[in-house]
Amino acid sequence: MKPDNPRSFSWFLSIVREDYVANHRHWAKAGFHAIAVYRLGVWARHQKGLAEKIAGLVYVVFYVFVRNIYSIELPRFATLGRRLWIPHPAGIVISYMAEVGDDCIIRQNVTIGQGNGGRKRMPPYAPRLGNGVEVGAGAVIVGGITIGDGARIGPNAVVMTDVPPRGAAFASPAKTMEPLRKGDGTVGDTLATETEDR
Repeated sequence: MKPDNPRSFSWFLSIVREDYVANHRHWAKAGFHAIAVYRLGVWARHQKGLAEKIAGLVYVVFYVFVRNIYSIELPRFATLGRRLWIPHPAGIVISYMAEVGDDCIIRQNVTIGQGNGGRKRMPPYAPRLGNGVEVGAGAVIVGGITIGDGARIGPNAVVMTDVPPRGAAFASPAKTMEPLRKGDGTVGDTLATETEDR
């Protein structure tokens, strides 16, 4: 997952082009913008002298824009693999300690964050996602866990334990209720009565 030569500007252009293709060649997509800014940050911190200062300043400006406008936090100290796809923006937070493999998909409102399992004396750790992992909308992945290659994390799942390669972790499905009827003493009955009183 580590870049070949992040000091080279040709590396930056090459890896951003891969991300562009992975994001269906939609250059105006917020997700692609966020990834490109992250790549710029990685390139900037491998420069030296004046180049590092100038590139770092440009990165900070764009990072703040992406965070405040798109609500996507991809700090440059995180480890993100190639060809990351973010189909929809908003509410995405990735810890600077996290590792994400190649060819992953991260959907909206996902948190990949630090955690220590409630053990205060232990330092926090962040997840490591393998290659080809798909993370559904609203999922929360916390702690020093490993999500194996090709695993699927379902929408709104809270994952705090390892997931094996090609495994899956899903939240409890929604419970289907019978249609509410007036007069059965349920919440629907109360709502119907309040509506009639108006």
